[in-house]
Amino acid sequence: MPNAKDSRQLAIGLTALSVLGRLVPHAPNVTPVGGSCLFAGARIPGWLAYILPIAVMLVTDPFVGGYTKGSVAIYAAFLINVWIGRQLLRRRATAVRVGTAAFLGSLQFFLVTNFMIWAIPAARGHAGMYSTDLAGLLQTYTMALPFWGRTLAGDLAFTGGIFAIHALLARRFANQPQTA
Repeated sequence: MPNAKDSRQLAIGLTALSVLGRLVPHAPNVTPVGGSCLFAGARIPGWLAYILPIAVMLVTDPFVGGYTKGSVAIYAAFLINVWIGRQLLRRRATAVRVGTAAFLGSLQFFLVTNFMIWAIPAARGHAGMYSTDLAGLLQTYTMALPFWGRTLAGDLAFTGGIFAIHALLARRFANQPQTA
């Protein structure tokens, strides 16, 4: 097993690389951000797990559409992903646990961000699109289902990929002789 310093550097590098991957052209809502937040929660110690994904988002947002009134809800949902990674994947990251965490992260992101779209219509340019009653909230979630499907697919693929790459690299480093 790599030492704590190597493991931390590897985790930070993989997280930064995967979040920066959002700058590469991609299908709508299919990005590595949710998966990297889960990974950060599981593998990066302390407060840095919460700071790193948000810092990279703050830096890259101007290049992918900028900040909106909804950015706070989006960032909050990503912080919840870090917390999910910490709770479900910190001690043990099996395929089932990784898949479950990716599903839960994607689901809570869908619920939180679409609630914001309904509650603050001007936040995303949807003023007057949905009524302010329960029917409007349900319509908001119904209209967003196709987007959630893409988010879920991206979260499952990227989360699995990030954890698999980390496991392979950690195993490779563990088999290398230590240098002075």
